[in-house]
Amino acid sequence: MKLLFDFLPIALFFVAYKLADIYVATGVLIVVTLAQVGWVWLRQRRVEKLPLFTAGLVLVLGGATLLLHDPVFVKWKPTVVNWLFAIAFIGSLFIGQKPLLARMLGEQLELPLPVWVKLTLAWAIFFLAMGAANLYVAFTFDENTWVNFKLFGMLGLTLLFVLAQAAYMSRHIKPDDTSSKEL
Repeated sequence: MKLLFDFLPIALFFVAYKLADIYVATGVLIVVTLAQVGWVWLRQRRVEKLPLFTAGLVLVLGGATLLLHDPVFVKWKPTVVNWLFAIAFIGSLFIGQKPLLARMLGEQLELPLPVWVKLTLAWAIFFLAMGAANLYVAFTFDENTWVNFKLFGMLGLTLLFVLAQAAYMSRHIKPDDTSSKEL
């Protein structure tokens, strides 16, 4: 359910683009993203940093697109987000005791530190590549192709990468002794 909630702005951006144009879609993206942050705040009385940061980027870059009537700003948003994620993942290897993935998933998964480091580097490379792919598609192909890539291409590549990461992690997860005991 959370995954659907997280992809709602992108999906509605896509629908609005197909029904109208990039400017209407950008307006929808801004409104839906801010509504999401507001909804989370009303339900939890707090919002995590990542959704706030993303909403800020949507507001600034989407706002620039609408104000200057130039879609280049909204086209840069996925790249900026992906590259900032890459910087955070790489930076976590030098700041703190554990890589970012170990901090995020360490309570759910017990993996050796070298595995966490490899996973973190893999995610950083993935985010760098996704940012570059977004720029390539945005500025090499027509706008419609970029909008399709933004929803289907980036989502598909992310799902494939997550599956590859899960397969890699599964090789390093220790079996739970309590699950094999009889009742």
